[in-house]
Amino acid sequence: MKHLIHTLNKAFDNRVRLGVMAVLMANESVSFNELKEALDLTDGNLASHVSALEKAGYVVVSKQFVGKKPNTTYAASSEGKSAFQEHLTALEKLLRGA
Repeated sequence: MKHLIHTLNKAFDNRVRLGVMAVLMANESVSFNELKEALDLTDGNLASHVSALEKAGYVVVSKQFVGKKPNTTYAASSEGKSAFQEHLTALEKLLRGA
């Protein structure tokens, strides 16, 4: 059982990143404001964690304008979906073994 801990993905260690991925897994895409409200985060906190997930290749960011307002949406990439599912599977194995 001691080796199971090493199968957890460090990108999802933080509760905010775990929350971001959970919301993105449940939705095709989510706007910045929807994600911010769903997780009750500040702009800066959400932006820094989404940026880390984007750098890891787990989140796809789309920026566009709606009228004259910028609109940013996020979606889990295929790699992100796969990595998050593997993380959840590892958590389940860890829980069953405890």
